[in-house]
Amino acid sequence: MERREEQQNLEFTMDNVEKALHQLYYDPNIENKNMAQKWLMQAQISPQAWQFSWQLLNGGKVPEIQYFGASALHIKISRYWGDIPAEQYESLKSQLFAQISVFASGSKIVLTRLCVALASLALNMMPDTWPHAVSDMVRVFQKEDGQTDGGSRCLALLELLTVLPEEFQTSRLPPYRKGIVRSSLAQECTCVFPLLRQLLEQSDTPGFVKQKVLKCFSSWAQLEIPLTECEELTLAAFSALRDPELFDSAVEALVNTISQPDAQRYVNTLLKLIPQALSLQDQLHQAVQNGDLETSHGICRIVVALGENHSRAFLDQVDHWQSFLALVNMIMFCTGIPGHYPVNETTSSLTLTFWYSLQDDIFSFEAEKQAVYLQVYRPVYFQLVDVLLQKAQFPADEEYASWSSDEKEQFRIYRVDISDTLMYVYEMLGAELLSNLYDKLGRLLTSSDQSTSWQHTEALLYGFQSIAETIDVNYSDVVPGLIGLIPRININNVQLADTVMFTIGALAEWLADHPVMISKVLPLVLHALGNPELSVSSVSTLKKICRECKYDLPPYAANIVAVSQEVLLKQIHKTSQCMWLMQALGFLLSVLQVEEILSNLHSLITPYIQQLEKLADETPNPSNKVAIIHILGLLSNLFTTLDISHHDDDHESGEVKKLPVVQGPNPVVLVLQQVFQLIKKVLSTWLNDAQVVEAVCAIFEKSVKTLLDDFAPMVPQLCDMLGQMYSTIPQASAIDLTRQLVHIFANEPVHFPPIKSLFLLVTSLTLSLFQQGPRDHPDIVDSFMQLLAQALRRKPCLFLSSELDVKAVFQCGVISLKFPEAPTVKSSCNFFIEFLPRCGELAPVGQVVHDEGKILLQAALEGIGGQASRNHMDHFADILFSLNKNCFAYLVVWLKEVMQQDGFPSPRLTQEQKDNFSQQVVRERVNKRRMRDMVKDFTLLCRGLHGTEYTADY
Repeated sequence: MERREEQQNLEFTMDNVEKALHQLYYDPNIENKNMAQKWLMQAQISPQAWQFSWQLLNGGKVPEIQYFGASALHIKISRYWGDIPAEQYESLKSQLFAQISVFASGSKIVLTRLCVALASLALNMMPDTWPHAVSDMVRVFQKEDGQTDGGSRCLALLELLTVLPEEFQTSRLPPYRKGIVRSSLAQECTCVFPLLRQLLEQSDTPGFVKQKVLKCFSSWAQLEIPLTECEELTLAAFSALRDPELFDSAVEALVNTISQPDAQRYVNTLLKLIPQALSLQDQLHQAVQNGDLETSHGICRIVVALGENHSRAFLDQVDHWQSFLALVNMIMFCTGIPGHYPVNETTSSLTLTFWYSLQDDIFSFEAEKQAVYLQVYRPVYFQLVDVLLQKAQFPADEEYASWSSDEKEQFRIYRVDISDTLMYVYEMLGAELLSNLYDKLGRLLTSSDQSTSWQHTEALLYGFQSIAETIDVNYSDVVPGLIGLIPRININNVQLADTVMFTIGALAEWLADHPVMISKVLPLVLHALGNPELSVSSVSTLKKICRECKYDLPPYAANIVAVSQEVLLKQIHKTSQCMWLMQALGFLLSVLQVEEILSNLHSLITPYIQQLEKLADETPNPSNKVAIIHILGLLSNLFTTLDISHHDDDHESGEVKKLPVVQGPNPVVLVLQQVFQLIKKVLSTWLNDAQVVEAVCAIFEKSVKTLLDDFAPMVPQLCDMLGQMYSTIPQASAIDLTRQLVHIFANEPVHFPPIKSLFLLVTSLTLSLFQQGPRDHPDIVDSFMQLLAQALRRKPCLFLSSELDVKAVFQCGVISLKFPEAPTVKSSCNFFIEFLPRCGELAPVGQVVHDEGKILLQAALEGIGGQASRNHMDHFADILFSLNKNCFAYLVVWLKEVMQQDGFPSPRLTQEQKDNFSQQVVRERVNKRRMRDMVKDFTLLCRGLHGTEYTADY
């Protein structure tokens, strides 16, 4: 501890900096390293940095120490420019030039850092104080100085010219200055580009210098310099691609030049680049043949950049349609580049967005021109589909088995990207695309050729699935044929089986309109349920069929339930798939007769109830906790979708196959009543465990959401149980369930009394929790605020109850506003936004606002003043807006009083700024968005951030 204080109190001198750097680099103790780093960071921004920085650059020091000196200079210039007196600019400039000359033949890392420091100086001085900064740099380093050889000076100049645009991109210049400096730099390219071109074209220029030249050009290209100015260097970069030493640098330079947004204005120059790109085809084919991935990848990047960024400009040039089509075909070659992604190639994925851009651009033309281009490009897009399906094919089984899990995951994502592209292409090719795929699949499956691979079949099915998942294929005339073909597929592979399942799932809506075809595919799905390797695909497909086709499934119900029950008891599937399976069964049972539902429920859940009874008697341990949560989860998911009243159908348009309304108790309620005592028993043992309590509450919450009014018979028992639970150990899940009950039964006078009692009990107990200190329970506070807001929305008369301490509730809301957790703050603000409008209609609310409203205003302004995260400002603004709208007379007085406090809500504010804000607030009673904008501006003033770089994204 003493050592830490000693280090913090050390003077920022050269000797101490050197010692700290030695400690940072060589001390094995991590704590000492951290202390040294912290101290050095303070040293870099200290006023003394101006002295020790130059001293550290002296010859004889090791590069690490010199580097720190150069970095400190850069930090002082770039971040604390305002601290440097104007009269020192010239001497600082001269010193930096001198040091760069010294290090031109010295340490490379130090040279780069000094160049960055000089670049930062130039950017801050341009254009007024140093109008010709770039030409001055060129002149200084071209002049003989008698100390440094010409080659070193040339490399130092190239380094300086390279980092200058890079420093501009990351600089902290204010937006208005950034535009001026960008323009000034762009004008100065006339003294940079001729030099770069000369160095590139001279035969005696060493390769490593040409690399630096191309890197420098790449850096300048990102300054949005007109493409006409870059034309000669761009053509020179194309030539450089033939030199293996320069290839990578040339690719970066060309991609950056071609991709700049402004380039599309210079069509004539762009047209000159197409032949240059096409001339790379032999080099591309050679690279592919030789397995040279770097070269093929680089050339692909260039042609894609040209096509993707400028397809609209090229399409506009109707006279040049053939050359652009040749470029498109070159990109097609890159899309279909041989090999399996990502093991043998990583190039094809770069091309996919090009096909989106080209299609969008074709559709952006007026009808006549669009028709011409569709005639040209529809065949190209049909070819693209063939290429994409070829690329989507799995490799041979042995090869795929040798792939790492990471490679398999990349391939999966790549196939998803191909799927998305196929879906997009459907817009251009339409129903003909489905016919095309169907014909190919039909020929494949009816062919006598035994050599056909499963991969080919799988890829064609994958194409179908990609389109059917998102496009409405209900009117397609090929889907019946496809359904007929599926049973003919020889499924001898997991990947193929998966795709068959997902394809059937994608056609679930079609099956609902053509129920006669269900019998063709359902046996396949039920068979797949027994295979753990097909867990995700088979269960999700069954769930889709049960959801979409439920009215036509009664004939198959017994079989579906039997197979599902068998796989559940065998524990073939993971937890999440078991939950999906229960949801599927819920959909299925919903359309059966009540007797059948009860019979199936009995056989389905009895084994789990028996297991739960056994677990309830056991001493709690981690193993039986997992089992209990699993069983409760199964019941929750079953009850989520088991809806005999078909509430989910109410929002559907068109004709719905409604079943007659069932009279008598709901089967779910009957089951819940039967297991209620068992659940209470489980709960009594596990009341201290939040996850088990949450799982219990989830059963009832999901049942309430699904059953709505049908849940009414359970309300008294459930309220009683929740009251006991919350009285013993308050937990957020119990409050959330109370909120659901308030929401659904608010307008049911017969069923609401027990809910009212529960609401008052939960409120009273939570208020007691606040008195003990709520800070350790942000989840409970969050849920409590949501409950109060829901009560105000649905049943405001609850706040008239003599048992409800409205003042204490209000004060708890104010405390909750000061929590650091974002959800809690948001819920608290929403509570006040519901609370304040009630001050006229509910006397207790009006009285509390009159007595305590100033405290709320003060808390909101404290948050805005800097005590809360800036992400919460919209919520605080909404409180001010609601106060203004509902308590205007009070607000005017309160604002005047609180803003008179010194240093409130921030010591950075003047009284004038506070008064201006107060006036703006009281004037804004209509536009909530404007109030939010005012609060955002005010919080920046409070935090000293107004007008800084931190406001850019705010």
